[in-house]
Amino acid sequence: MTITFVAFLLLIFIGAPIVFALGVSAALTIYITDIPISIISQRMYAGLDSFTIMAIPFFVFAGIIMERGGIAKRIIDFSVALVGWITGSLLLVATVAGIGMAAISGSGAASTAAISSIMLGEMRTRGYDIDFSAALLASAGTLGPVIPPSIMMVVLATTSNLSIGRAFLGGIIPGLLMAIAIMVACYLYAKRGGAAYRDTESFSLRRLGRTFVAAVPAFIMPVIIVGGIIGGIFTPTEAAAIAVLCGLIIAIFVYKEIGFGAIPSMMLRAASISAAVMMIIATASVFSWLIASQNVPAIIGDLLHEATDNPIVFLLLMNLLLIFIGMFMEGISAILIMIPVLLPIAVSFGIDPLHFGVVVIMNLSIGMITPPYGITLYVASSVANRSVLQVSRKIVLPLALIFAILMLTTFFPGLATFLPDLFMPNVIPG
Repeated sequence: MTITFVAFLLLIFIGAPIVFALGVSAALTIYITDIPISIISQRMYAGLDSFTIMAIPFFVFAGIIMERGGIAKRIIDFSVALVGWITGSLLLVATVAGIGMAAISGSGAASTAAISSIMLGEMRTRGYDIDFSAALLASAGTLGPVIPPSIMMVVLATTSNLSIGRAFLGGIIPGLLMAIAIMVACYLYAKRGGAAYRDTESFSLRRLGRTFVAAVPAFIMPVIIVGGIIGGIFTPTEAAAIAVLCGLIIAIFVYKEIGFGAIPSMMLRAASISAAVMMIIATASVFSWLIASQNVPAIIGDLLHEATDNPIVFLLLMNLLLIFIGMFMEGISAILIMIPVLLPIAVSFGIDPLHFGVVVIMNLSIGMITPPYGITLYVASSVANRSVLQVSRKIVLPLALIFAILMLTTFFPGLATFLPDLFMPNVIPG
């Protein structure tokens, strides 16, 4: 296994794509050992042979429909009416819109791109600090993996044999607390930011009602997806397919932002994104199999048990490890590699697997705004036409408050388990 990890780290260091780093390091280990080379294709196939994983292309397609179908615009219009009268209004609008997009797209990068393209121009016009604005938009993107439905949650639940419905519910309270933390960061920054941040609009109940009615079709989407799964009406994969159907109906017939001619190009884009995710899952499956076959989880578990018998200390160490990994690796890849290693250890410490899974997702979502990987940081910086270094200097305040919510969830498992235990107490994994 030393060869595997050295090869993997070397490939990551020289900038190789994660799919090649995973595949090549695993194939090299298999080649120089007595393991039949055919195991590579077998494990790649086994990693993708899951009905649940079929939900990923549908969720990706649904997110693209939301982005191009005018749904993001309606969510932002409602957010403006809701919080546009408060100091730092556009910053708060971006966060509220991030909640709405997170509950639809399931992808932090997609929601960041959609909101940034609409909001940053107006922020620049009003004289907002564009670096902090981009940092804030990147921070709002971290809500995507935590607030359901979430592509990362689907992968985690599949990998750890958890109920996807319970995993979705587990992310709601921590996700909303993260959103509140980001909004507090907005308000604190705006209060000392000068007159530009006090250029607020007056509150209008009529406007709020009008924009809410216009956004109702958009808000129905997460209700259908999560509600259907929780109620046992359909599986997560069926829910994702229904999300696509509902999204097309809303975008074509209700908002009339796209026509049938736009569907092929959106399908191709969804297919290309999904193919990239599937290749990562396939190669990571080989890598994870090697880790398990060499008894790595048990070895690391024994070392940790020798170092500490306190589950809180273990969780703190795990948080530091995952935040570090999230700085260099995309979240889905990190889940596929680390969950098989860390989950058995967490269970041996008496930690609830669902609580552990939610904390993992929160850690990896923080990785989306921490350089050098920081995918939402890159997206927001690109749209703002600023360098990542310029934007990352302003990420400290929202990052610190999000980290505080991570610590709160780590020490109070009920934040992750309360809603699943309330609504789905007897649901079997899967």
